[in-house]
Amino acid sequence: MSNVKVGLVQMSCEADKQANLDKAIREIRVAAAKGAQIVCLQELFTSLYFCDVEDYENFKLAEPIPGKSTAALSEVAAELGVVIIASLFEKRAEGLYHNTTAVIDADGTYLGKYRKMHIPDDPAYYEKFYFTPGDLGYKVFNTKFAKIGILICWDQWYPEASRITALMGADMMFYPTAIGWATDQDEQTNKDQYESWQIIQRSHAVANGIPVISVNRVGFEQHGAMKFWGGSFVANGQGKLLYMASHENEETTVVDVNLNDADHFRMHWPFLRDRRIDSYQPITKRFIDEE
Repeated sequence: MSNVKVGLVQMSCEADKQANLDKAIREIRVAAAKGAQIVCLQELFTSLYFCDVEDYENFKLAEPIPGKSTAALSEVAAELGVVIIASLFEKRAEGLYHNTTAVIDADGTYLGKYRKMHIPDDPAYYEKFYFTPGDLGYKVFNTKFAKIGILICWDQWYPEASRITALMGADMMFYPTAIGWATDQDEQTNKDQYESWQIIQRSHAVANGIPVISVNRVGFEQHGAMKFWGGSFVANGQGKLLYMASHENEETTVVDVNLNDADHFRMHWPFLRDRRIDSYQPITKRFIDEE
């Protein structure tokens, strides 16, 4: 297909898992009614962002994948004929957990999952307490409407991850996300952080010549120390913003994305042609010391 209509669901969450799932399904229906063919939900959309604290009780939020949530979403996907990208807290085994995104095709088929590779550990983002780093490698999924690459939040900052995903043939890349501002920061710091976040992802679009779709949550949660900054967006393969959500409001939006643009962008900016793959071995080192 040359054009794909992509739905982004930027929403706030509450403590009740079922209420969040129900809300997400309502918004998927809204997106489908607007013509969406692929709908992306934000990171860990069935709960509050619990990683702002280290609390063993939060492990109770995890679930198998596939499982109850993917089953419910599969029914909706089949009913509406839409692809659903769903970020969930995966319980893989007793004491083994991942930050995982499931992909469900437009006929309701569960296509598989991607486990978040890069796991942060910063104030209010204590994800290493909860998540084992992904071991499935980078993934692309052949859906009815496009071959899509999935990366998750902290993966956004790593050009290596987006490059590999693009080299696997992704038509577009999706980033379910949960990121916000500390409430004690000044406005200039907030602006600088958001722009850095957006710029790095738009640069992945430019470097690889394919669209990037980033879906964030919005609003204050839990302990009130963070405001999720929303700002979900779509950039085409030249880095041009096709859509940007507000920093304040819940929004369900559908954006028309042209997949044929990739050939044009890559033809005129042939970064893939000119890659010196023979020279990149040093990238596998943690740091290139003089010795």
